[in-house]
Amino acid sequence: MTDPRRGLIIVNTGPGKGKTTAAMGTALRAVGNGMRVLMLQFLKGSWHYGELDAVKAFGDKFVMKQMGRGFVKVGGAETDPEDIKMVEDAWREAEQAIMSGEWDLVVLDEINYAIGYGMLDAAKVAETLKRKPEMVHVILTGRNAHPSIVELADTVTEMRQVKHAYEKGVMAQRGIEY
Repeated sequence: MTDPRRGLIIVNTGPGKGKTTAAMGTALRAVGNGMRVLMLQFLKGSWHYGELDAVKAFGDKFVMKQMGRGFVKVGGAETDPEDIKMVEDAWREAEQAIMSGEWDLVVLDEINYAIGYGMLDAAKVAETLKRKPEMVHVILTGRNAHPSIVELADTVTEMRQVKHAYEKGVMAQRGIEY
C-alpha cells in the first residue's frame, strides 16, 4: 500500500442537497486541524448567506470568495458572456491557488455546473488537477460531474434526494439552506 498521506481530489455531485454543505464541513475540519482553506464559488455571488459571515471568524485560515453573479441562464437561453468571463476569471484564480501551495485545501464550489454548462473546459481542469502539488487537497462540487473529473478523483460522493421540504411547499430556511 502506498503512503496514504497525500492531497486528495474529492467530488461532491448528484441531484440531492448537501454538496456544498459537505465541502464546508470538510473545510471546517481542515481549519480545525491547522490547515488553510480557500473556497471559490464559481457561480454564486448575488445572495448573502450565513457561511459568508461564519468563515470571517477564521481570518485568513478560511477564505471564501463569491466569483459569480448568481444563477446563470441555461436550457435554451444563451449564456451571458459576462458570466463566462467571470467563470474564466474564477478558474484563473483557482488554478493559481491550487498550484501556489499556499492553501492546504481548495474548494471549487459549483465548478461542475460551470463545466456542464460549457463555460469551462473539463480537460483544462483535469490537467491542473494532475499537476497539483502533492499535498494540496481539492474538492469540486456541483451536479453532473464530468466523467473525466470523476475518473481522476480519489473520492466521489453522489448526493441523492429521497425527499425535500420544497415538495411540501416549505421555502428555504435561513440557517439551514442559506
